[in-house]
Amino acid sequence: MRELKLNELKVNSAWKSKIEQLAHFTLAQALSCIFPVAIFLSLALTKAFELPGLPRYDLLLLLCILVQVFMYLSKLETLDEVKVILVFHLIGLCLELFKTHSGSWSYPDFAYTKISGVPLYSGFLYSSVASYMCQAWRRLDLKLIRYPRAVIAFPFAVCIYANFFTEHFFPDMRMFLIPLVFIVFLRSKVEYTVLGFTRTMPLSISFLLIGLFVWFAENISTFLNAWQYPYQSGKWCMVHSSKISSWFLLVIISFIVVAQLKHVKEKLVERAKHL
Repeated sequence: MRELKLNELKVNSAWKSKIEQLAHFTLAQALSCIFPVAIFLSLALTKAFELPGLPRYDLLLLLCILVQVFMYLSKLETLDEVKVILVFHLIGLCLELFKTHSGSWSYPDFAYTKISGVPLYSGFLYSSVASYMCQAWRRLDLKLIRYPRAVIAFPFAVCIYANFFTEHFFPDMRMFLIPLVFIVFLRSKVEYTVLGFTRTMPLSISFLLIGLFVWFAENISTFLNAWQYPYQSGKWCMVHSSKISSWFLLVIISFIVVAQLKHVKEKLVERAKHL
């Protein structure tokens, strides 16, 4: 009877620990999403309310800048993370300029802060993904296991990024790039820590889960008229599921760049210790 009670206590303790870990993991993920959530709230607010004389896209840019300043001053983001986010802002803007010019999607509203039809706030839509990655990396103490060398990973990211441009002139290569993802990262895992407990996940699966999450977020963004695809011009409808593969690949670019920048930072810190 006593052994039965002890076993029951052990089971209850194990379940309590798992629930606590899940709650802590959920909280860490939620805190890592502060920047994306702030953008969604800005989209919702600017759709519901207008400021006379200030176009919506310009107001969105102002709000995004204020959020970025708040994140830094409140120490929710470090200076290094802000630099990473700036890199992704530029990467995103370059892609936006090309894609809108090619007619893939559009920003129909007027704005003073538009360049070739692309509002400057749109770069924050990409940098918010980088913000999430940097925050989650720090909060969950991410470590990479059997991660491919930079001479493999970085050129692979360049090829993925280039395909978003070349697919307009040559055959889309994602049918080859997606299988290659699972080959390149076949043995790679991401290790994260929750309340002292270490867990691992195949890196390719984490890419897919983040890409799926961003696709859901894209549906919310287009519903709030942040931008629109040609088939959404008459009436809003869900973003085509084929975009999941696009976000899957974009997430990989983001992750590889963040991982590479962190690796460079670690090398510099290590070198400074030996000076």
